[in-house]
Amino acid sequence: MTHDTEVPDPRSETPEDGWAQPARAPLSVLDLAPFPSGSTPADGIRNTIDLAKHAERFGYARYWLAEHHANPGVSGSAPHVLAALVAAATDGIRVGTAATLLGNYSPIQVAEAAGVLGAYSGGRFDLGVGRAASVPRPPSNAVPPASTADAADRVVDGLVIPAPRVPRLDSERFAAIARLLSRDEGRDFAETVDAILGFLRGDYVDRDGVPVLATPAHDHGGVQVWVHGSTAGPSARLAGERGLRFGANYHVAPSFVLEAIEEYRSAFRPSEQLAQPHVIVSVDVVVADSDEKARRLAAGYAPWVLSIRSGRGAIPFPTPEQADAIAWSDEDRDAVRDRLDTQFVGSPATVAERLETLQRVTGAQELLVTTITHDHANRVNSYRLLAEAWGITACGTTDRRAS
Repeated sequence: MTHDTEVPDPRSETPEDGWAQPARAPLSVLDLAPFPSGSTPADGIRNTIDLAKHAERFGYARYWLAEHHANPGVSGSAPHVLAALVAAATDGIRVGTAATLLGNYSPIQVAEAAGVLGAYSGGRFDLGVGRAASVPRPPSNAVPPASTADAADRVVDGLVIPAPRVPRLDSERFAAIARLLSRDEGRDFAETVDAILGFLRGDYVDRDGVPVLATPAHDHGGVQVWVHGSTAGPSARLAGERGLRFGANYHVAPSFVLEAIEEYRSAFRPSEQLAQPHVIVSVDVVVADSDEKARRLAAGYAPWVLSIRSGRGAIPFPTPEQADAIAWSDEDRDAVRDRLDTQFVGSPATVAERLETLQRVTGAQELLVTTITHDHANRVNSYRLLAEAWGITACGTTDRRAS
């Protein structure tokens, strides 16, 4: 990996734009409900419920479910259903989606699902929303595959910011999935979010002036709305303009995380939901007793990411031995290099230090951790070790009601 000159952190210790950063950010869990090779989707769902119970006991603040469709190794295709199962199995941890892909639903469907989950969970549901397109379109400044070897990554105050990549995509597969979902790509994202907010407030009026009360959305008992985004684009701007919480994506699109956060903070306007900008940043993590053991547990990550980047969809997570047996081309290695360089793998001390860097450079108020290993027990242990190293188990003070 080649890096250019170290870039100093532009933020001062006393920011002028109003955002506040805790000494150590609360940690939360992002779960795709994956399942490993040799197991079944049902195993993945059972593992999700089990991990959620452990995460609550370990002191994590939130447990969020991702939305992924037609992936051979992922059970998390119905995040609202999984969120209900997690809410039923837990007592205090906040439960949510990261993210509900709005193109796949009508606004009233999203609001009603959020209302049901908010009412059932006792007001601890987080509705994270994001945009969806049938064929992902790379940013205009992304580097074509042929030239990625010469592209220079950046290091910003110790945090690796990789040069952007253009993934290899199976556009026909993405288009087919969009058709199956009846995805509406013509619906305006801002109008959709505004409609959902209107349903949750109980004051929605349609374009013909007809008021519609979407029960139980208007009596949801404290649903938090988050907007998730990967670039300095419409999602980040809308989150800021509406005064909503923002989820920034370092674990999938690390190249653009700083610009996305800056766009959000620049656009932020105080609202009834939020007086100051509030950011959570996602990151891939594997923790074990030693750096060497953690690297071994993470061995399946590269082929797993390659299956996603190639457009085939996430495969069942390989064992380290299965990963060792895969023949890699230079093109394959380059396709996943940015994800490997930004995965935090190591002992509790090693990973805690890297998380501190991520929090410092991004100014995040919270951190969102996603961990995948072949063996479920190792995955649970990774979250336990991280919680202990970060201090949330000892103090048990992660606030699940506010933030």
